[in-house]
Amino acid sequence: MTLTATQVKNTKPKVKLYRIADQGGLCLEIKPTGKKFWRYRYRWQGKATMLTLGTYPEVSLADARTAHMEASRTLKSGINPKQSKANKQAETQAKNDTFELVAREWLKKSSESWTQKTYRTNKGRLVNHVFPYLGFRPISEIYPKDILGILQRIEAKGTIETARRVSSLCSQVFRYAVFIGKAETDPAHTMKNALPPITKTQKHRAALTDPKEVGTLLCAIESYTGHYVVKQALRVGLYTFTRSKEVRGMEWKEVDFERREWRIPADRMKMRKPHIVPLSDQVLSILKELKSLNNPSKYVFPSVVSNVKMLSENTLNMAVRRLGYSKEQLCFHGFRGTCTTLLYETGWQKDMVERQLAHTQTNQVRAAYDHAQYIEERTRMMQSFADYLDNLRDGGSVIPFKKRA
Repeated sequence: MTLTATQVKNTKPKVKLYRIADQGGLCLEIKPTGKKFWRYRYRWQGKATMLTLGTYPEVSLADARTAHMEASRTLKSGINPKQSKANKQAETQAKNDTFELVAREWLKKSSESWTQKTYRTNKGRLVNHVFPYLGFRPISEIYPKDILGILQRIEAKGTIETARRVSSLCSQVFRYAVFIGKAETDPAHTMKNALPPITKTQKHRAALTDPKEVGTLLCAIESYTGHYVVKQALRVGLYTFTRSKEVRGMEWKEVDFERREWRIPADRMKMRKPHIVPLSDQVLSILKELKSLNNPSKYVFPSVVSNVKMLSENTLNMAVRRLGYSKEQLCFHGFRGTCTTLLYETGWQKDMVERQLAHTQTNQVRAAYDHAQYIEERTRMMQSFADYLDNLRDGGSVIPFKKRA
């Protein structure tokens, strides 16, 4: 006798698990907890087997009969319904675990610690160079040769550095997939040495490293005939070796004249962590001069077009061009490389320099310790470094400024 919808609804749990039959091996299983499951009991290769078709009331009696009918047909065709269901689930899972879906999930999570520019750049590289070729593939079924094909396609265009960046992004996506259980390995990691090595002529950012050349740069900035605000932004950028967005976005509320500190909020930092820049006498003098202009803008370096906007990155790089430097020689971001080289060559401690550069410390306990330990010495370093730059500008002898300090 077959079940009715009312019977199914009114079944009550007992002390022990029990089942009531419908037809053709379909039955309703009622557990002591009250949970109800649709089961299909059948024999496969002489052994009793059971297939779960769903839970009640999520799966109604009619739906259970439909699923039972499909499973019966599968069994009659010589295929184990349980294995067939597993295969279908695997196919569905694979469709939901494509490289593009996992990569977009990773991008979304990673964006919390990136600037908007970094997010757009990384997303653009994946969208343009990877998704069209591998985006639709299950991420667990992508192999080293597939990644190699992507990199060779980019390399053929002569953009080896882009190929390196894309390889790194793919590797990070695969490592994320391994972490969440959607892949077992990182096939991009094996492609680490597949690209040509970086030659001496390949530079990440154009920068000056010779102290005499830096002295010439400082003289050129002092003689700059462009907009006054732009000139001062160049000077502050060199004295503080901060990033372009950090300088251009500086707001007056971030500057503490009494404590001689510039506190940059996390949302404008590359690594999304707040950063303190000790201010030298030279930088404080520049800021006081700018303050005396009584410009109503909240920005220390407002756009030359509108007070409500910050200077554009292009404005600072164009100013560097006006100083007589080509793109291959120097860019504003290259100020960081210039200052870093001078700091290391004159003997300053690596941990302290890296902390002032706002490079992330992987050990969080040590990161907090470094911040507390080095703030006073970083303050001395920034003042001594500013004095050293002035010495180079004025034609003084090139000596290790730490010893003079």
